[in-house]
Amino acid sequence: MLKFITLFIISFSPAIGYAIWIRNTEKYEREPWAAIFVAFAWGATLAIIAALFLEELLGISLATKIKDYTTFSFIMAVIIAPFAEEFAKPLGLSLKMVRKEINEEEDGIVYGAIAGLGFAATENLFYSMSFLSYGLLFFCILVIIRTIGGCLLHASATSFTGYGYGKALLEGKGMGEILHFFLIAVAMHSFYNFLVSFEMIGGIFGVFLAILFAIASIRYVRKKIKKLDMKQLIQ
Repeated sequence: MLKFITLFIISFSPAIGYAIWIRNTEKYEREPWAAIFVAFAWGATLAIIAALFLEELLGISLATKIKDYTTFSFIMAVIIAPFAEEFAKPLGLSLKMVRKEINEEEDGIVYGAIAGLGFAATENLFYSMSFLSYGLLFFCILVIIRTIGGCLLHASATSFTGYGYGKALLEGKGMGEILHFFLIAVAMHSFYNFLVSFEMIGGIFGVFLAILFAIASIRYVRKKIKKLDMKQLIQ
């Protein structure tokens, strides 16, 4: 039990810290903590279940067509997992408590990022439990990689779908308006997974590029929030 509690703290503390950081990026009309909690909780619980179910469903179908394990694993990591996870995470924005708080363009970005961080926290917990078998040194290295790369990737990718959802909601457009933002989120997630899993570009170099990509993405997201936040103030 003590081991689980320790891993829980290690996995959730960074994601919660990032969530506060993203929420506080807005200087005007910051989002209420209750709605932030709901979005985070969705990502950490039901989104995980939904993504796993969808991945399993699509994986079974894929396994009947692809017999080579290496190819199967690569497609699962780079195509199936990004699609399933980026579909499940932003569904939390449609929850009543969250949806009613989306009254500015940047709000969708914030809640999308928060849902992504909730997902990353639980995913990091699962990974941390498996990392224990690698020894203390590798455990620490892998946890740091997940804390930086995984958290920031999930936050930045899902923020794009959140932005699309917010625009569709505020402009009274159909949900089809979200599609290209969703595809951007999937592409970002796919590229990150490609970097960390494709051995041809080299393991360490790939991870380094993936972390840089995640950091650059979250910097862009925060600049977008600040820009839209200031735009609302001027109007």
